[in-house]
Amino acid sequence: MNEHNEHPESDSGVGPGSRFDSGDHPGDGGAAARLGDGTLAVRAGLPAPVKNEPTLPGPAFAAHFHLPGDVEGPYTYGRDTNPTWTLLERAIGELEAPGEDVHTIVFASGMAAVSAVLLSQARGGDTVVLPDDGYQALPLLREQLEAYGIHVRTAPTADEAQLTVLDGARLLWIETPSNPGLDVCDVRRLVEAAHAGGTLVAVDNTLATPLGQRPLDLGADFSVASGTKGLTGHGDLLLGYVVCRDAELAATVRRWRKIVGAIPGPMEAWLAHRSLATIQLRAQRQWANALAVAEALTGRAEVTGVRYPGLPTDPSHKTAARQMRAFGSVVSFTLPDRAHAERFMNALHLVEDATSFGSVRSTAERRGRWGGDAVPEGFIRFSAGAEDTEDLVADVLRALDSATGGN
Repeated sequence: MNEHNEHPESDSGVGPGSRFDSGDHPGDGGAAARLGDGTLAVRAGLPAPVKNEPTLPGPAFAAHFHLPGDVEGPYTYGRDTNPTWTLLERAIGELEAPGEDVHTIVFASGMAAVSAVLLSQARGGDTVVLPDDGYQALPLLREQLEAYGIHVRTAPTADEAQLTVLDGARLLWIETPSNPGLDVCDVRRLVEAAHAGGTLVAVDNTLATPLGQRPLDLGADFSVASGTKGLTGHGDLLLGYVVCRDAELAATVRRWRKIVGAIPGPMEAWLAHRSLATIQLRAQRQWANALAVAEALTGRAEVTGVRYPGLPTDPSHKTAARQMRAFGSVVSFTLPDRAHAERFMNALHLVEDATSFGSVRSTAERRGRWGGDAVPEGFIRFSAGAEDTEDLVADVLRALDSATGGN
């Protein structure tokens, strides 16, 4: 066990040693801020070229590093830092805040990242505000917060309802779009009100990804996400991350990671970095597919409650269009009952019955099978993958026909 209390902070922003270090530096309108998302993605976090070395170095499998004499240098013990994390953290920071000096901390899962922010910032007697329609694990986290003497208030995502319970809070947790209902709130409005009262703001950016929404640009103190989903996009690893501008806030989150040991393995970190290169290619097809599926669903009499922020008719569209750069890959809708929904799921050929989202392979599930979400028995959460649009829409419509014919 490593007993030292401090270690040098890894460079998680666009800075010396990055491929974007070409005389333009963070915060001065540098090269990264001028590049397109696709260019950013394929080059994010790469080290400066070295002859005969790989473009993206392989994972560093090390529990400890050579450390003679005094403790110095960035890499000492595997729970604290790892060069594979450093490159991934730099890459994520470059996507979340191009051209800026930000601090990124990667975790073993999305919930590890969520927990780290909430539990590192709140103390007994503090109040935090959560959405009451957010990710299914938030109620479990609420129980833990309350066990630590932290007061929790909740309100829905839509219509900035969290404003009504914000007074005196230490931290406001926003999930937009919400999962699984896909409501959207005005982040700028909530941030302005929160900061006026001295409240920190964290935004769960999992559904949008950095290409769809940049919470730090909207004023949030923390951008938090599960990298398991659209960020890495292949359904083959678990990962989470936190990004913030404030070095002191970042240090508290990093310290929490050190204490609880919620670190990603080097192989997972390397796979995540490799996968980032295709995020724009993946996401653009997924977004187009999600919109096409949503539009097709609106023409079906047996389908109700279609939600996708990219639909002009969606209740959240106007708010989403003001703050999102794209609307994500997830669509939700409701079929008449549980049996109907299960017939639909069983009839799909190109869509996997799985509980995650953001993969290159389309997935869907009858969300009510888990319990805990306030959704009808026939509620479907659908995540569009990267299949050909015509094939995916045809599969969905054929499955709907099959399910309706089975009544």
